[in-house]
Amino acid sequence: MDISKSVENNVLTFKISGRLDTVTAPSLEAAVKEAVTPETSGMIFDMSDLEYTSSAGLRVILMSHKLMSKTAEGFKLINVSADVREVLEMTGFLDILTIE
Repeated sequence: MDISKSVENNVLTFKISGRLDTVTAPSLEAAVKEAVTPETSGMIFDMSDLEYTSSAGLRVILMSHKLMSKTAEGFKLINVSADVREVLEMTGFLDILTIE
């Protein structure tokens, strides 16, 4: 998995590539926790190159959502593939996450 981070107007964007699973999820979790500051007003996960997510990846997504739930911009997923969307749908995450 590759993670790249950018910040614009206090909104963090993480572009995630590859597989988000038990082995790689801790790296994303650490990157999120390290990047968030009191000034952070929102977070975006760009999943255009994400091939797969496991329950460990879902846990990091949920943690990030909770972390940003009270910010102005909140948390959203963008460019979600059909395969990853299917996992999100089966787990009920589509009902709680903003997906564009």
